[in-house]
Amino acid sequence: MAGAGNNVARMSPRQRMINLMYIVLTAMLALNVSSDVLNGFSQVQDGIHRTNLNISARNGVQFAHLEGLYKQNPEKAGKWYSQGVELHKRSDEIYQDIEQLKIEIAKKADGAKGDYTNIVNNDDLEASGVTMLNPATNKGMQLRKQIDSFREYVVTMIPDADKRKAVEEMLSTTVTNRPGTVGATSWEQKMFDNMPAVAAVTLLTKVQNDIRQAESEALSSLITQVDIGDVRVNELNAYVIPTSNMIMRGGKYSANIVLAAIDTTQRPAIYINGSKLNNPDGLYEFVAGNVGSHEYSGYIEVTRGDGTIDKRPFKSSYTVMEPMATISPTMMNVLYAGIANPISISVPGVPMSAVQATMSNGTLTRNGDHWVAHPGKVGSEAVISVTATLDGRSQSVGSMTFRVRKLPDPSPYVAVKDANGNTVHYKGSPKRISKGSLMAAEGLGAAIDDDILNVTYSVVSFSTVFLDQMGNAIPELSDGARFSARQKEQFRRLKPGKSFFISNVKAKGPDGITRDISPMEVALN
Repeated sequence: MAGAGNNVARMSPRQRMINLMYIVLTAMLALNVSSDVLNGFSQVQDGIHRTNLNISARNGVQFAHLEGLYKQNPEKAGKWYSQGVELHKRSDEIYQDIEQLKIEIAKKADGAKGDYTNIVNNDDLEASGVTMLNPATNKGMQLRKQIDSFREYVVTMIPDADKRKAVEEMLSTTVTNRPGTVGATSWEQKMFDNMPAVAAVTLLTKVQNDIRQAESEALSSLITQVDIGDVRVNELNAYVIPTSNMIMRGGKYSANIVLAAIDTTQRPAIYINGSKLNNPDGLYEFVAGNVGSHEYSGYIEVTRGDGTIDKRPFKSSYTVMEPMATISPTMMNVLYAGIANPISISVPGVPMSAVQATMSNGTLTRNGDHWVAHPGKVGSEAVISVTATLDGRSQSVGSMTFRVRKLPDPSPYVAVKDANGNTVHYKGSPKRISKGSLMAAEGLGAAIDDDILNVTYSVVSFSTVFLDQMGNAIPELSDGARFSARQKEQFRRLKPGKSFFISNVKAKGPDGITRDISPMEVALN
């Protein structure tokens, strides 16, 4: 049971764990993740599910204690017990509704026999969206409204301002758009749009975890509001309150181990795995090592009023995960020599100020939270390595290998005006242009403008080839990138429907390389 004063479960550390987990999952989904990473979501889902079972069992014990207080003194505990009954009912209702949504997503991904605890098509990107964002059912919106309603209801039972604020933040459905996002994004879109089925189920399990944690805090508050000076406490229980059940390897595990309803003038003795904890406040800390799920257990010794010793056992678990960096090339998984390549680098749960990165075969520069890679030798690989400062120590958290290529050849074009007066790039037949547009053009340009790369080249020289009435080719040389006077004179002689060729085009890119690029045919209307 939760006791009074500083011995009740603190909300802020728990909230930090939930926030960290959410950031990890979201950042991982921003990548083209491998099947091994998707399978890792199943392990996270199992870990959170076990935590939910533990919290549900703890809530059951708390509710039973509140019921016992009511039976001993209905007049004193009646008001709080009635609120506890309603709280327990509403918490179970929303918990079961979410459970049903997890089942529906699994069946949408794997068929009628789908099981959310073992999703086969775990990378299915449609199952969660079809289930939660279908405009005919609006199940995602309905869940958001349920969470909002439960949040507004449960915080009325928590008098402590700090805990009330923590619960409000934990159950918040407010979405902050990322920089560059156009239009508002709803909570359900952020949670389920284009989300792999296994990740959507894991996020729903995390919401169930929040519901149970909020219920636990409310039950603790109801119990403490019963005057235990008049109602005799006849049951004691030990609790483990971790700062986080998810730990990055090399990070610190931290948990408070407390005995509910204890006498603050008499501290209990705590034993973990047979060894006494030498911290009177019950703070248990160690540096996490091996990756995976781990359990520990122990007991608390408390002296009764008659001098006898009472032992109360406890058990808890935690999950250690590998450090993981997110390295995303803004354009593609290739770096091009001769230009600035934007790179996005982040480490889930670590502030950008604590992230450092280096690059082989080139230079990597940083401007605020943005990075730019300038690769060196073409044909060689460039490796970006990321480190982060965790608990005052610099630790490697990931790397990514890129291929370095030279810039591809550009396409030639003639800059002309369209019907609206806008400048467009005419790239030749089968499209046609008017003779007036051609006469107004100053010369030839070249660029890569495929919406992936946008690189401008400088045209050094080119030739135009016209065919006379006998079929003889008449070449004319340009004036650098501009049409020469003789070329302009040939344009004036062209009749409607005729065409000519631009060939021998030489263009120089930002990498300093002058290259021959493909010819183009110019056709008149």
